[in-house]
Amino acid sequence: MGFKTADFPPVDVETFLDKPLRERMKTLALHWVEYGFGSPKMIHATYILKLVFVYLIVGTSVATWTSGLGPFWDVMSWWAEPIVYQKFLLWTVLLEAVGVAGSWGPLAGKFKPMTGGLLFWARPGTIRLRPWRRVPFTSGDRRTVFDVLLYIGFLAALSASIVRPGVPNDSLSAVLPGNTTGLVSAAPLITALVLLVLLGLRDKIVFIAARSEQYLPAMVFFAILPFGDMLIALKLLIVSVWVGAGASKFGRHFSNVVPPMVSNSPCIPSRWFKRAHYRDFPRDIRPSALAKFMAHVGGTFVEIATPLVLLFSTNYWVTLGAVVLMVLFHLFITSTFPLAVPLEWNILFSYAAVFLFLGFPNWQGYAVWDMSSPWLAAGIVAGLVFFPILGNLRPDLVSFLPSMRQYAGNWASALWAFAPGAEAKLNAVKRPATNQIDQLKEMGYAPEVAEITMQQTVGWRSMHSQGRGLFSLLYKHIPDIDRWTVREAEFACNSLIGFNFGDGHLHNEDLLAAVQKQCQFEPGELIVVWVESQAIHSKVQRYKVIDAAMGVIERGTWKVADAVREQPWLPNGPIPLEVTWSRSSRTTSARHSSVPDRNTDGQWTTA
Repeated sequence: MGFKTADFPPVDVETFLDKPLRERMKTLALHWVEYGFGSPKMIHATYILKLVFVYLIVGTSVATWTSGLGPFWDVMSWWAEPIVYQKFLLWTVLLEAVGVAGSWGPLAGKFKPMTGGLLFWARPGTIRLRPWRRVPFTSGDRRTVFDVLLYIGFLAALSASIVRPGVPNDSLSAVLPGNTTGLVSAAPLITALVLLVLLGLRDKIVFIAARSEQYLPAMVFFAILPFGDMLIALKLLIVSVWVGAGASKFGRHFSNVVPPMVSNSPCIPSRWFKRAHYRDFPRDIRPSALAKFMAHVGGTFVEIATPLVLLFSTNYWVTLGAVVLMVLFHLFITSTFPLAVPLEWNILFSYAAVFLFLGFPNWQGYAVWDMSSPWLAAGIVAGLVFFPILGNLRPDLVSFLPSMRQYAGNWASALWAFAPGAEAKLNAVKRPATNQIDQLKEMGYAPEVAEITMQQTVGWRSMHSQGRGLFSLLYKHIPDIDRWTVREAEFACNSLIGFNFGDGHLHNEDLLAAVQKQCQFEPGELIVVWVESQAIHSKVQRYKVIDAAMGVIERGTWKVADAVREQPWLPNGPIPLEVTWSRSSRTTSARHSSVPDRNTDGQWTTA
């Protein structure tokens, strides 16, 4: 790829879209092997500039200047200052909550505008998704003025926590008597916590976007724990994130994540190295032995063993080596520019590894066994592991982020299939953006080029384990799928609610019901195939087929072993599917290649 020019798939744009879906997916998957999304490097440079200037320079400038430290470039004078770490973490939360950190820009499907977040969540009438139906005073699926005030109040309280000078803290002075900067003020921080919880009870979108599963516990520790216990709790928090993410990579899914992730990296120019992650390119693009080594040694083992070393090591050189390894681990992830683009999160964790384990090492009284009460330590550990354990046993109850499955490949996922011309109805949804295909056209893309660009994300999905099952469902339920428009649900969701981080719980039947109220799809116009993450004790994934106008019309399972055995484009046909329930009166158009009409009995029949 060039700086301004993309590596577009080598196809005839005039005829490519006329080819069968299976053939298109094969072409796009093979192209991804060598070029990834093929974005011009100018786009990656934009992300790097945002990371350097908005996140690092502005963030450290604000953290140091408002704390009586600095200048920001004198890193050695402030890197181990507790208040700088606190404010830098809060700065990260603020950028996430505004929508200019993770899930930002064209690599996340935001072309025009490039920001979701604030533009959606500070606007009454946009889609809101409540996490639980039984919570009182949360009914509805549209954002109200009250929701907007909660959101703006949260941002204001968070900003106040960052810009206010530190306050003296007796527990800090007891261990660092020479400290003059103090810690962040508890009052605005507690206000921000209360508003975030209230906001989360009414809208899981903003709660998840703020990465509350990781940052909310840290904010609680900042607000209520004495200094020594706070640092130890922060160590337990980051170790639980690392180990939880590492444990989630056991199984068959993660080996399928690494090859397309490496292929998408602009920092790996060697096509030979990218091809080496696949068994026999272009005949067989299942993960190679190298990919499995990278996944389960460079990934799973490192992410479990190294944090445990950090948590218990009392040797400087061992700790230093482990810190360096975790910093390199996060820098590698950053270099691949994953589609959710969580660059700030990876940089924060790199800094956290240095700050927590070298700035306040175990041998200076900051080990887990130095916490003031073993019961407090046990309670914190129990709280930190509760959602990862529950989420891996019952993935239907917990988002994959609190479950710590960020990169595991074991995700709730979906594909949306629109009957010819039906996608345009989505533009009826109230939001500050149009459909992504229309955004690309507004930017000057020819219609065919815009469509092929969007289909690249569908090709990317086909390369992952759940992609084989989702495409099998499309082939089963929509015989004339070659004429339909297929969209990657994560991208579609991004343009509707302003955020997605790969979490299928944000685009399940709840979102579809909210969309249907505004778009009024006819039965058979929008068919969604959706699958839940695999439970850790199960060998299957559970799927749903959803008609936007009718709700869930089929449930079933497929074996993960069957999915990973096949090529992304399913040359042997759909994988085996076991139907556990289907809507008995269902006669949707998708199965019969035509749009249904309502008969005199009120049932849907094929025209």
